Amino acid sequence: MKIKISLIFLLISFNVFSQGEANIWYFGENAGVDFNSGSPVAITNGQLNTFEGCATLSNASGQLLFYTDGITVYNRNHVIMVNGTGLNGHPSSTQSATIVPKPGSTNLFFIFTTDNEHDPNGFRYSIVDMNLDSGNGSVTSDKNVLVYAPT
Repeated sequence: MKIKISLIFLLISFNVFSQGEANIWYFGENAGVDFNSGSPVAITNGQLNTFEGCATLSNASGQLLFYTDGITVYNRNHVIMVNGTGLNGHPSSTQSATIVPKPGSTNLFFIFTTDNEHDPNGFRYSIVDMNLDSGNGSVTSDKNVLVYAPT
C-alpha cells in the first residue's frame, strides 16, 4: 500500500509546473501587487484609474503581459497597446473585463467585457495577439465582437 501511495505522489509531481499567470495585479488608482516573491509587494507603476472591474495577465513565469479596465488595454511596458482603446467594458460594471487564453494557443487571449446593467453594449469580446508589436501585443481586428446584449 505504501508503495502505491508513493508511486502516485511521484507521478503527480511530474505534472507540477509554475502557474504565475496571476502573480501581478493592477487595479484602482495606479496601484498593484506583485506576488512573484511569494509575499505581496506593492507596485505603483500601473496606468489604471478605475473604481471597479479590471483584469491583469502574466505568463507562466509571472512576467506581466498586459492589463485592462475593460476600456483601455496596457502592455507590459505600461503603454496603451496597439488598437487597445475603445473596448466596450463599462467602468461601473461589476467585472468590466476578464482575460481568458484562447484554447490551443499560447499567444492569443480573449478579453471579455460587460457593459453597465441593461446598457446596449452588452457582453463582448476582443482578441489580443501577443506575437504582434514586437511581442508587446496588439488588440486584433476581432474587437468588441458582440456575444449577447443587453446584459
